[in-house]
Amino acid sequence: MYVKEILNILDEVFPTEDKCYLIHENPWQLLFSTIMSAQCTDDRVNMVAEKLYKKYTRLEDFADADIKELENDIKSTGFYHNKAKNIKAAAKMLLEEYNGVMPSEVEKLTALPGVGRKTANVVRSHIFNLPSIVVDTHVKRISKKWGFTESDDPVKIEFELMELLPREHWIRYNTQVIALGRTICKARKPDCGNCLFAKYCPGKTL
Repeated sequence: MYVKEILNILDEVFPTEDKCYLIHENPWQLLFSTIMSAQCTDDRVNMVAEKLYKKYTRLEDFADADIKELENDIKSTGFYHNKAKNIKAAAKMLLEEYNGVMPSEVEKLTALPGVGRKTANVVRSHIFNLPSIVVDTHVKRISKKWGFTESDDPVKIEFELMELLPREHWIRYNTQVIALGRTICKARKPDCGNCLFAKYCPGKTL
């Protein structure tokens, strides 16, 4: 595997500073937007979030929200029944157990309703700047193409990448690979002929 070569090209082509594709002004907004992003595009989530966070301006507003109304507010993100239930319950738990302050520990974050390791790591990396690997669909797909993993399990992929990648690359690997997946290495039609990673990629389409 050409890990060093691939990381060098990522740093040359894509920004190395932290970038979050979900708009937010505070930790709980990022948490809720990440919950909404499951099986939904970031662009759609941002469209919903823009109105949502003007309507619900405090964590207490989400905790006290009418569940049917909240479902309707986030309906276009899909799976809105579960997402609304988890957002409301997570808001209540944050208020009751953490006085509204977002915890940084993985164990505490994943104990929140609707929060798995991916969502927890988004918060840890973008809010607390703690080295974390976020395994989304782009990271899973492209990491497999590069031979970095053979697994389909996001948690297993996360730990394999933690072993493989230098710690200083953990946060930016996700945002750089997302950028690659949206431009050149698209899921339906990868442009392998114009990809700088082609010679290192056993999964390229010839």
